[in-house]
Amino acid sequence: MRITTNVSLILVTSLLGVLTISTPIRAQAGQTPSTASSDTSTTSGFHTGQQSGLPYELGFQATLIDQNLFKFRSGYQGVNSLPSRNENEKSDTYTLYAGVRPMRGIELYVNPEMARGNGIGQALGLAGYTNGDVIRNPSLGMEPYLARYMARFTLSTGHGLEKIEAGENQIAGERPTHRLVLTAGKLGSNDIFDTNSYANSTRTQFMNWALINNGAYDYAADTRGYSCGAALEWVNPDFAIRLGRFAMPLVANGPDLAQNLGSSFGDQLELETHLHLFTHRGPLILRTLGYRNVAAMGDYRQSLALAQLAGGVPDITSTRKPGRVKYGFGLNFEQPLADDGATGLFGRFGWDDGATESFAYTEIDQTVCLGAQISGSRWHRPDDRIALALVKNDLSSAHRDYLAAGGIGFLLGDGKLNYGAEQILETYYNCQISKQTSVSLDYQYIANPGYNRDRGPVSVLSIRLHLEVL
Repeated sequence: MRITTNVSLILVTSLLGVLTISTPIRAQAGQTPSTASSDTSTTSGFHTGQQSGLPYELGFQATLIDQNLFKFRSGYQGVNSLPSRNENEKSDTYTLYAGVRPMRGIELYVNPEMARGNGIGQALGLAGYTNGDVIRNPSLGMEPYLARYMARFTLSTGHGLEKIEAGENQIAGERPTHRLVLTAGKLGSNDIFDTNSYANSTRTQFMNWALINNGAYDYAADTRGYSCGAALEWVNPDFAIRLGRFAMPLVANGPDLAQNLGSSFGDQLELETHLHLFTHRGPLILRTLGYRNVAAMGDYRQSLALAQLAGGVPDITSTRKPGRVKYGFGLNFEQPLADDGATGLFGRFGWDDGATESFAYTEIDQTVCLGAQISGSRWHRPDDRIALALVKNDLSSAHRDYLAAGGIGFLLGDGKLNYGAEQILETYYNCQISKQTSVSLDYQYIANPGYNRDRGPVSVLSIRLHLEVL
């Protein structure tokens, strides 16, 4: 299966065409426009005041994050260390959400995006990095790019409908409660897999990489976090099964994706179950994930053996070989407790084999996190949120031996290593100023940054401004 730019051009051109067609038509002078009922509007996905055309989405988001790193204890530092200094960095991202439903069961979306600014320490030195909006490869520049272009096909497999509100890449209306959904194009595989209502968005929730996703889920993506591929979902009220294949990057954390989904790819399979444990609360949602990546990856033990023979420092790139396999597993839960689900608990556990190099997301081989979110309803601010989470990240023995011998990965490399689990505490308060605007205060405390007991602890204080119009 070949991925070509023709696919994106066709999809973007088609979407722009149908969006043009779907633009509301003004009534001619002297004519009284027909007014759709609110029920019809909800079912069809029409915007307020739209009287004809196709259901569509047109919205945007902007997020500005100001992060402050405070100088910390450091016995030494290497090429990929988080620098021990007082540092302030700012990032800002902008995304346009455009979509249309040309007919029932078919939706087309494009998301132009722009990411600017920098992260503390150039996004190096931490496995659980502090800002999910930072692009890790500065050579990409700050020009706009197409983050997503995708098609979604939905087929009903049973009785029943549920109402859906307008959201990011979601047109308001109704959808079947029992359905098959095929999503194909360019998107983030984590748009579909390993989602969590309480820890999934760096723009409104936790910012740390080990909280917005399962840190041991080395999901197929380029350095911006997107990939090309397809996912199929069988969704029912009490369970869902998802499987997907997406393109791997050509090199670790690289901006370019492999063009052949038959030889360099990431497969994932997820089972979601809903368990009704409490009478007056929402169901406990459990997601069990397995993934398998195939790409030209390096091997930690082989790199160490070569370095021992040559008498030098191990280099993971010297052992890269097409067809290498990396696999892993993940568990993900969320339990609503009160306030229509705005108050609840969540957690994740993740593990990967740790033999082949971390290639796409971050350098974590085992992770566990637990957290809680509380609605502001208790202090008469129902749209506000306060949350806290704890994370513990670990490396495989091969991975830690590689770093201890002076090797570097695409994120880590202190030159040597006095190993200790990387431990993270993050807490934030998100204040909803208006329907479209929120501001957050966030604090992160990281012990053993980059798994090194000789450095840290690290403190990072952030202010985030988020604007979203959908």
